[in-house]
Amino acid sequence: MHATGEGTKRYVERFPEFASASFYRPVLGIHVSSLGIGTYLGDADDAADRAYTDALIAAGESGINFFDCAINYRNQHSERCIGAALRRLRRDEIVVCTKAGFLTPGAVPGFLQPDDVVGGMHSMSPEFLADQIERSRANLGVDTIDVFYLHNPETQLGFRTREQFAGRMRRAFAQLERLVEQGQIGWYGVATWEGFRKKDALSLPRLAEIATEEGGREHHFRFIQLPFNLGMVEAFLERPESVLKAAARLGIAVVASATLLQTRILANMPESVQALLPGLASDAQRAIQFTRSTPGISVALVGMGRREHVLANLGVASVAPAGREEYSRLYR
Repeated sequence: MHATGEGTKRYVERFPEFASASFYRPVLGIHVSSLGIGTYLGDADDAADRAYTDALIAAGESGINFFDCAINYRNQHSERCIGAALRRLRRDEIVVCTKAGFLTPGAVPGFLQPDDVVGGMHSMSPEFLADQIERSRANLGVDTIDVFYLHNPETQLGFRTREQFAGRMRRAFAQLERLVEQGQIGWYGVATWEGFRKKDALSLPRLAEIATEEGGREHHFRFIQLPFNLGMVEAFLERPESVLKAAARLGIAVVASATLLQTRILANMPESVQALLPGLASDAQRAIQFTRSTPGISVALVGMGRREHVLANLGVASVAPAGREEYSRLYR
């Protein structure tokens, strides 16, 4: 079972007030909430697990159907919390995303060779990715992971030449296309921190070219995740073609991470944002609204480890995002 167009459409219909305020977006044949729940922070203990599972259930029951994690988040605990939450929700209504690349204690396969790993911490070998996806499917309790990301692939550039890196990406993409064919994942992509912010790191057009060469025009490299918030707007402003414009041209959905930058972004909320994003109750909601109003971004992720965080942040759901003209005024 996996997220489906019919399932996510049924989900949206249960929240007509949110739907009428453009809280949901169509992405690759499914409907996703423009606010997603992230699971990065927190201790890997029972108390945090209970709080996260409760938050995830609250999210799914209250209008958020986009769940994000990684196998290394809280040492596999975040994936398992999503698995626990999914047992209380309709699987075909929830879009489940995870990542792999960093070596996670307790989840490192014995077959890895020295050349498979860089910096003692990161691998993109095809066999490693298949192993990690199998572990993630078990943790999540799902047959199919809807979106699987290579986690910070730019890490490899610190240890390998550009040519070697391209070869590794090619082999990784070929493996991921095979795993799509086998039904283990639905789509794949890259989740980066500096990859699209640092000059001469990752080129989205080049990655799409590699995906086309390995998977044909109907390839499944259809998602990227990158940080975007009031203090990190590179993906919108870059010239001559921004990452967001390139993604739109290439048919790739963009998910924003670090929407609140672990709340650090709230310390310097510009007055212009408050004026141009009305109808919201807190600076956290304004920061979320800023990111989800950005043309080209489908989902704004926010880490929410407690039920009350979910309910507070859902205040944005009934307030329509800013239009393009209003949004552009934020940059003047």
